[in-house]
Amino acid sequence: MHDSNNPLIRLAKREGMPKGQVWAIRACSFLAAILISALIFLLMGHNPFGAFGTMIVGSLGKKTAIRQTVKIAIPLLGTALAIAPCFKMRFWNIGAEGQITAGAVGASYFALFWADKLPSPVLLVVMAVSGAICGGLWALVPAFFKAKWGTNETLFTLMMNYIMIGVVKWLQGGPWEGRPGSQIIPQFDSAAVLPKVLGVHCGWIIVLILTVAMFFYMKYTKQGYEIAVIGESEKTARYAGMNVGKIIMRTMFLSGAIAGLVGFIVASGADNTLYSGVAAGVGFTAITVAWLAQLNPFAMVGISVLLGVLDKGADTLQTQLAVPASISDIITGIFLFCMLGCEFFINYRLIFRGSHKEVAK
Repeated sequence: MHDSNNPLIRLAKREGMPKGQVWAIRACSFLAAILISALIFLLMGHNPFGAFGTMIVGSLGKKTAIRQTVKIAIPLLGTALAIAPCFKMRFWNIGAEGQITAGAVGASYFALFWADKLPSPVLLVVMAVSGAICGGLWALVPAFFKAKWGTNETLFTLMMNYIMIGVVKWLQGGPWEGRPGSQIIPQFDSAAVLPKVLGVHCGWIIVLILTVAMFFYMKYTKQGYEIAVIGESEKTARYAGMNVGKIIMRTMFLSGAIAGLVGFIVASGADNTLYSGVAAGVGFTAITVAWLAQLNPFAMVGISVLLGVLDKGADTLQTQLAVPASISDIITGIFLFCMLGCEFFINYRLIFRGSHKEVAK
């Protein structure tokens, strides 16, 4: 009777799993994504081998393709690094889109109105600092409310995305509009554009430096230790004498500052202007990058590049095989779903009613 009252299936967190088994599960999930995608290509009347070959060649086959793939990966990696300390602290910062946009606004002000007053190197540094400060201050608002009154940071940060996007739309049609009626902000002067290194704007160097810096910050600094303690137990952190509110605000300012720096990189390096879609959904996709990497900065590099390959490869499918954009998005979604799903089975196990472990309990 007691057994029948138990749920049919229960979840239990795994204590640990051998690395070989972990990578076997990940390999199986990747294979499953390929097989499901192949089935979709078959249903669409395309040869799966040819379709996958088109994606690989389209994203990695030529120098120009590789450069485009790297351009896609740069903001993904930078934003994943930005939200990592917040997520480690279990502060759910869903506002990276707004923080990126705020940073782009701060950088664009100097690009538009100071390009003829400062030499290019100084101008770019000022734009970067301005972008970081604006992103940090925008992130500090929900952090303050969370620290002071315990508000829900998920909803707060999410709503602030739309506020900042609205601000940019106002700028596009108002104070910063170029040709009257165009609803377009002018292109940046060449002095406000990031220089290229190996054919790609030097933002890739900036985010790689941030990757190393974030690894050491999270692993070897006092601030990183405090973040980890709060993530494990806020009560323990308070008992240990930590000022939790101050740490939350400090961490969120850092997170927003890095996201704002990404906004500067995108506006100055990729778009060379400002528009309301400057973040382009990166703030949400980067959440997937951070979780798949288990908040490991170095793992984020590989995952960002993989998503860049999928994104650029999907675009190539549209142009060369006339595959609808919706199908390309479905293929990308399948890979993301399988990659995230495998992490579930790595971290949790299913216990069925009547199993040996259930009875023993």
